Amino acid sequence: MELKKPLKISDLIRELRQQLDLSQEKFAAKLGVSLRTVNRWENGSTVPSQMALKLIEEMLQKMGESGKRLLNEYLLKAEQWEDS
Repeated sequence: MELKKPLKISDLIRELRQQLDLSQEKFAAKLGVSLRTVNRWENGSTVPSQMALKLIEEMLQKMGESGKRLLNEYLLKAEQWEDS
């Protein structure tokens, strides 16, 4: 059995941004936030607001299978954390 490191929101954001081939600055512009905000999300010092999370979820859904995989992986991990 393979044990995976839990996927954090910072990991999800970084992987999404990289799969979209966007710099932090361009990713921030798409979400209507500052570069500094995206940087803080990725280094784990802050988390996205509910509004930003909704926009991130919409971006993932538009990506098709790869976005769906990321979304499912993150949501499954989040549900497991809530259950424990």
